[in-house]
Amino acid sequence: MFVNRRDVQIQWGDCDPANIVYYPRYFAMFDDSTSIMFEAAGYSKQDLIHKYGLVGIPMVDTRAKFHIPSTHGDWIRIESRIESFKRSSFEVIHNVFKGEALAIEAFETRVLVGRHPDDPAKLKSAPMPPEIIERFMRG
Repeated sequence: MFVNRRDVQIQWGDCDPANIVYYPRYFAMFDDSTSIMFEAAGYSKQDLIHKYGLVGIPMVDTRAKFHIPSTHGDWIRIESRIESFKRSSFEVIHNVFKGEALAIEAFETRVLVGRHPDDPAKLKSAPMPPEIIERFMRG
């Protein structure tokens, strides 16, 4: 399974008045991490949109379990991987480490979306290309 790792330093603007990361900032980091993971696998988001005629890859479900807080100046490591693929959707897991400790477990469900062939004003899920599945499954 393909895993992408990136180190992130917590910035002042990520934190609330108590100097801990305001939780929506993590979801922005996870969104970035998904895009960076695809780029590391050889598929930039823009390439996917153009090559496969997509409108986007929206998130349709997300959640997280927060175990350890982070504060301004801390370094965290975000490890991202695709857990599973379905016809047009996929599940992403982001594990966040602070040092060696698991700080956050986050989960996303994303869907490939294109224009409906009968009505371009509507959107329709698009099938996951087999070459993308193969790339992420082989690591």
